[in-house]
Amino acid sequence: MRKGFKMFSKSKACSKSWFNVLFVFSLCVLVSVGCKSKKPKVDDGSSVTPTEVGGTGQIPEGQRDENGTAITDTKLDNVLFSYDSFQVADTEIAKVQKVAEFMKAKPDVKLTTEGNCDERGSAEYNMSLGEHRALAVRAALVGIGIDASRIQTKSYGREKPVDDRHCEEAWHKNRRVDFALYLDKPQAQ
Repeated sequence: MRKGFKMFSKSKACSKSWFNVLFVFSLCVLVSVGCKSKKPKVDDGSSVTPTEVGGTGQIPEGQRDENGTAITDTKLDNVLFSYDSFQVADTEIAKVQKVAEFMKAKPDVKLTTEGNCDERGSAEYNMSLGEHRALAVRAALVGIGIDASRIQTKSYGREKPVDDRHCEEAWHKNRRVDFALYLDKPQAQ
């Protein structure tokens, strides 16, 4: 058997072709392993999953309570987002700080951060992205010192656009977090 192996390995053409086959096979294995370890970025919702943002976590559905009296005479600026992002940009932090100042001045007020998206992407993807945006703003408010129990989150995905046009200017306006303010409902006596 050893003699046969020597004959087989002495053939330069044969050893070169085996080397090429082995090289191509190794390259394919490395590429496929590398590709499987990364999550593809697609707009079908599969690349965005609900997670904790900033250590504040999601509010369980049963704890959401917006039955208080809505405050409609106060308007807070929307926090805008980049395309396919739920990171609060440095340029938007001043808006979050103004909301925090308002909340500190009005301890009886609660709010809901409402995440919104533009029309691009699937409904499922946009609902998830909207929730991530709402959670990111909630985490920023908690980081500034607002009690997490005063802030709830909601996602509308692409269902509540402020601008119905189909252009970048409209899409930029629709990638946002709105604030719904309400007074805590009175306790039953």
